[in-house]
Formats: sequence, structure tokens, C-alpha cells
Amino acid sequence: MTAIKHALQRDIFTPNDERLLSIVNVCKAGKKKKNCFLCATVTTERPVQVKVVKVKKSDKGDFYKRQIAWALRDLAVVDAKDAIKENPEFDLHFEKIYKWVASSTAEKNAFISCIWKLNQRYLRKKIDFVNVSSQLLEELPKVTEESVPSGENQSVTGGDEEVVDEYQELNAREEQDIEIMMEGCEYAISNAEAFAEKLSRELQVLDGANIQSIMASEKQVNILMKLLDEALKEVDQIELKLSSYEEMLQSVKEQMDQISESNHLIHLSNTNNVKLLSEIEFLVNHMDLAKGHIKALQEGDLASSRGIEACTNAADALLQCMNVALRPGHDLLLAVKQQQQRFSDLRELFARRLASHLNNVFVQQGHDQSSTLAQHSVELTLPNHHPFHRDLLRYAKLMEWLKSTDYGKYEGLTKNYMDYLSRLYEREIKDFFEVAKIKMTGTTKESKKFGLHGSSGKLTGSTSSLNKLSVQSSGNRRSQSSSLLDMGNMSASDLDVADRTKFDKAEAEDLDGGTLSRQHNCGTPLPVSSEKDMIRQMMIKIFRCIEPELNNLIALGDKIDSFNSLYMLVKMSHHVWTAQNVDPASFLSTTLGNVLVTVKRNFDKCISNQIRQMEEVKISKKSKVGILPFVAEFEEFAGLAESIFKNAERRGDLDKAYTKLIRGVFVNVEKVANESQKTPRDVVMMENFHHIFATLSRLKISCLEAEKKEAKQKYTDHLQSYVIYSLGQPLEKLNHFFEGVEARVAQGIREEEVSYQLAFNKQELRKVIKEYPGKEVKKGLDNLYKKVDKHLCEEENLLQVVWHSMQDEFIRQYKHFEGLIARCYPGSGVTMEFTIQDILDYCSSIAQSH
Repeated sequence: MTAIKHALQRDIFTPNDERLLSIVNVCKAGKKKKNCFLCATVTTERPVQVKVVKVKKSDKGDFYKRQIAWALRDLAVVDAKDAIKENPEFDLHFEKIYKWVASSTAEKNAFISCIWKLNQRYLRKKIDFVNVSSQLLEELPKVTEESVPSGENQSVTGGDEEVVDEYQELNAREEQDIEIMMEGCEYAISNAEAFAEKLSRELQVLDGANIQSIMASEKQVNILMKLLDEALKEVDQIELKLSSYEEMLQSVKEQMDQISESNHLIHLSNTNNVKLLSEIEFLVNHMDLAKGHIKALQEGDLASSRGIEACTNAADALLQCMNVALRPGHDLLLAVKQQQQRFSDLRELFARRLASHLNNVFVQQGHDQSSTLAQHSVELTLPNHHPFHRDLLRYAKLMEWLKSTDYGKYEGLTKNYMDYLSRLYEREIKDFFEVAKIKMTGTTKESKKFGLHGSSGKLTGSTSSLNKLSVQSSGNRRSQSSSLLDMGNMSASDLDVADRTKFDKAEAEDLDGGTLSRQHNCGTPLPVSSEKDMIRQMMIKIFRCIEPELNNLIALGDKIDSFNSLYMLVKMSHHVWTAQNVDPASFLSTTLGNVLVTVKRNFDKCISNQIRQMEEVKISKKSKVGILPFVAEFEEFAGLAESIFKNAERRGDLDKAYTKLIRGVFVNVEKVANESQKTPRDVVMMENFHHIFATLSRLKISCLEAEKKEAKQKYTDHLQSYVIYSLGQPLEKLNHFFEGVEARVAQGIREEEVSYQLAFNKQELRKVIKEYPGKEVKKGLDNLYKKVDKHLCEEENLLQVVWHSMQDEFIRQYKHFEGLIARCYPGSGVTMEFTIQDILDYCSSIAQSH
């Protein structure tokens, strides 16, 4: 380590006018050991600056380099980690905390002691030394600048080997006293020996005065000692008096203890009597059932409202008596045991009576035939179960009582209720769906009223008949109900609102039956999750036929017309959304959700079928193609879907279907155009994409904006392509002549020199121009118009648009020829035998004549 110190002093610190006072070999805590040295240094110039410098070996390891330095005044805390046990770890708190591990505890202690000494000597702000032994700091000498020799060959010492001057700075008071003393003697500075001699004489005088003062105070000390002896004697007398008083008080205490014990026994007896009376009153008040309640439990009429009310009150009173919280020891009393047995017998008796009576009620309701649905009723509604509801709702509190007192009988009643009521609802629901199917598929006048068109594959009605969900509520806490079975008329495209209202009412009545079963069991819905699960399970058993019947009805509607899936999806989505807003986990929400999955599958199948039909389209080879069938069908589908899905919850499903359909339309239009033999490809593309663009522009379908732009672009591109292809080169020889002119110019011949070429002189130009008089031009345009008319279909009415584009293209060619004549044959006087105005007149005349 000494060699390293000398090397560091020589190579790093001496060139910087610094002295190395202490060094420690360290590595960072918690990381791989990359050793470096922490050095405590001071500058050789004043004012002295004290630093802590980090030095490490270079990457090659052949010399040391200074990495970072901190001013000692920035050091806030030195944490040695442990003041008792040896620990090589320590922390230095500068602007952030640096954690180090020294190679040895001795090196760490020597470094920390050096920091402490430098702090004591050079810094006014004291560093906080934490977990550092105070004995270590006190025993180590202080560092002075003189302890470190200067020069390259200086010996650097650290730790206990350093030579430290005992130096202590004067405080402010001492400095002030010395200044006053020196001001009183004029020669204090000029004659230091005389000043020192004077101070010595004054010190001797003060020492003598101190000795005399001490001798004079001896008499006073003797007097003080006598007074202390007298005080001790007085204290002894007081202690004797206190002892006598204590003896007298002891006898009084014994008498008071006897009186207190006697009073305690009397108080204890009174307390016991009061508690015994309280216990007797408690048992009498809480375990005594009135005779009227006992009679009601034994003989009460469970068929009348008054008897049910009396039995309900008696059952509640009995439950309170049985559930009273007995105090410790009550259950050991014979009277209490007898009363509890009596209550148990009464409970068992009444539970049997109640279960037997309710079973009879369930059997009667389950076999009721008065509510059978008329097979051909004009009003498609389920029977009204309000009387059943009213009769059973009276027993709600008694059912709660039975559930809490005898769960076995309650569970048996619940099972019987589900068994008998499920037969009733299954019979009614199947009748209901049968009538709905007859109305959907019948060919009578009644079925026509519902607007069925058989399996035509398309719908033409409006969506004004798509009425909203009807939600009903009654004064007796009936749950909200939504219309489900109005899907029975979804295949109808022209139903009026009155007819759809009938279906809504019928469906709402059907779902109220489901709500009724819930209220028959427990009176009012309970918020507890387990209660909801139990009710849901009950409804699944009672209404187990609803989901398959709904699926059968949906399948029938889809078979009649696949476009019915649009109506079904909108209506069923709305019903599901409404039911989930009431209770997402309810039986109604779950059932409708399952049915909605089927409807969505039908909708997806309808879209897939349309795409498949597009791919299977075959065109006639002998007639014009015109607007393709699936393009017209997409227009019809989109118009119908937009009216049906207006403000619908499942708009996203329609948007996805649009994307699939329009892609299919685009692909198959191009496919048919490529296969067309009678009609040019550009015409098929132009007419059909024009029709698609017009449809999307009219319907304003936001999700197909990109496709609308694409359709317009395809229409424009193929219109231009068709115009150029069909028009061709109406002035063919003239066109070939000027192509030769442009070729010469491209070879480097100046435009005004082209007329000197033998094949392209003025005479050759006049000869070519004479071959195209106005009469021949008009004849060629007339033939072109007839050709275009044969290609285009009448329903899209694009003839005038195409003819106008051809006119513009012909004029563009004419202007191009005129420009070449003006540049290549300047001053020749050569012109075409017809003008632009002649072209306009020819085109207008031809269009009017046809």
C-alpha cells in the first residue's frame, strides 16, 4: 500500500499541487469487484481546499488515472455501518449516496479518521459521522499540513502514524480579550519581551490574590458545616414523630377494612337479587307464545286472506321465540328445555300443514285448463296469469319462514312448484308458437295480412313496422318485460304498427309469466347472488321450452326468406340490450343471448350465400351484360338494411357485412368483365361501378366511403379507357403522317425544317388533309355513335356521358394536329378542311338524330 501511495502522490497529486493524506482500497457495494482507491487530499496553496478523489487503474492496467473528485465541504454524512463490530462497508453522502466496501476494516477506519480530522481543522460546517466509534475519533491525533512532506519523494503516512500538531484556534471572546490587553500596552508589538514580562508579573499578582481568597473562605466553610449538623438533628426528630403517626393510622385502617367488607356483602346480595329478577323477566318476555298464535299455527285457515295473515304473524312470533339468544346457563333450565320442545313441535306441525296446502295449490294451477291458448286466435297473446300470481303472492312471507325454519320442506315445495308450473307454461308456450308458425306460413287471408312472400329471397317493405321494445310494469312489483316473439312477424316487410303491437303484447305477456314464476317463490327479488342463481335455475326448468321454440321459429323465418335475418338481428339485439340493462345475468338475458347467437349465424349465412351467388353468376354470350344482377341486389340489400338498421345497437355487424359484400361485388364485377365476350370489358366495369358509386352516394353509408371513392375511380378510369379505345384514330392517315413528323423531331430535326423532308413536305400534308373532308368525318362519327349505343345498356343511361367524352377526346386530337401544323409548317396556309365548331355541330346533330 505504501508503494501505491508514493506512486499516486508522484504521478497524480504532485502535478496538481496536492498532498495525499490517506488512502483506502475500495469497490462499489453490490457489484462485481472493480477495485479503485479513495484518496483524502489537501492543496499546497492557500486557501486550502480539501477533496476526496477517486482513482482507478487504466483499462490496460499500466498506470493510474484520476476519475472523479468531490469537495469535502459537499460531504454531508459518513456512515461506517457499525460502531461495534468490524465491517468493511461504509457510505459517503455527497449529492447522492456512494456505497463502498473497503479491502480491510483497518483501512476504512484510518480513512474515516483522516476525514474527521480534516473536517475539524478546515471546515466550519461539521460532517455528520454515523455508526463511528467516538473512542476512535477522540484517540486519533489531528492532521496538520506539516505532517506530510512535500516534493516527489515525500513520505505519505496515514492512520496512527501521522504526526499531528496540538493546535486549537482561539474563540471570538479570547481574541477580543487579547486585543484589549494589547491596546493597553503601546509596546506590545514593538517590544514583545517587555510585554511578556509584564504579563508574567500580572499573573503572579493574580495567583497571590487567589491564594489569599482561598484562605479567607476557610472560616465560612466551618460555619456552614455546623449548620448542616444542626439540620440533621432536626430531621431525626421529625422522623420519630412520623413513626408515631403511622402507628395510629394503622389501627384506623383495620377498622375501615372491616366496615368495607360488610358493605360489600350487602351490595353483592342486592346485585344477585336484581340479576335473578332480570333473568326471569327475560325468559317470560321472550319465550312465551300467545294462545292466539298457538291456535293459528294449529288450526289457522290457509285458504283465506285473514287466516293467512294470522298464520303469518303467528309464524313470525314463533320464529322470534325459537331464535331468542339465550344467556349462558339458560339452556340447562328444565322449563326452558320444555318450552323449546313445545316450540319445535308447533313448528313441525305448521310446516307440514303449510307444505300440504301449497302443494295442493300448485297441483291445481298446474292442471288448470281455462287458460289454454286458442289455436286460431286473432290476438296472438299468452293467457293472463294474474289470478295465479295474486293467489300465490299471499304466501310469500310464509315461504320465507319455511325456508329459514325447515329448508327440506321448502326445497320440496320448490321442486313441486317447478314441476307443475313447467307443464302449464310448456303447454301454453307451445300453443303460442304453433299459432305464430301458422300465421307465418299459412296461405289464408290471415297470413297475407302478415305480409309473407314465401321463399322469394328478397324483401321490399319499409321498416316503419319495426316497432320498439315494449316494456311493461305493474303495481305489484312486476319485473320489466320485453317483446320476444314479435320475431314471428319479422319476415313480413309490410306489417303495420298495429299488427306488430299485437306481437309485442303477446311476447310481453309471455315474459311476464317468467317474471311471475320468480315472484311466486319469494315475493320480491332478493339482491343476494345465491338467491339470483336459485331463481335463474328455477326459470330454466320452468321455461325450458322457450329457447328451442324460439330457435324453431327463427329457423322457419330464415327458411321463408333469408333476408328475415336482418329484421331478426335488429329486434333480438334490441331485446338482449334491454334485458342486460335490467340484469346481465338474468334468465331472460341468458336465453335471449343464446337465441341472438343463432340469429347472428343466420345473418352471417345470408351474407355468405349472397357472396356465393355472386361467384356463381353466369352471363349470356349473345346479349349485352348491362348492370349485373348481384350489383342490383346489393343496392336492394343496402337500401333495405339501411332502413332496418337505422339507430340499431348491432350496426357494427351490418358494417362488417357491407365490407364483405362490397369486396365480393368488386371482385366479381371484374371477373364477369374479364369473361364478357359480347360487351367490352371497359363497358362492363364502367357501367357497374357507376351504378355502385351512385348507390353508395345515395345511401351515404359511412363505413363504405373508401369503397365509394374506389368505385368512382374505377368508373372514371374505365370510361376514359373505353373512350380512347373506341374512338381510336378517326383521322388515321393524318395521324400516321404526324407520327412521322414527331419522329423526325425526336431525331433532332428542328420543327420548322420538317417541311423540307421529302416525305413530309407541304404537298404531302395537303394530300393527306384532302382525304378527310367534313362529310367523311361526320360519317365516321355517326358510325362510332351507333357502335357505342350497341355496347351500352339503357338502364344506366351513360350514352351521352360517353359521347361527350369522345367528343372531347376528338377535339383534343384535332388541337394537337393544328399545333403541329403551326409549328412545323409556319406560314404555309395549310389548314384542316373542318373546324372545332364543325366537330361540335357533327356530334350534337348525331346525338339528336338518335
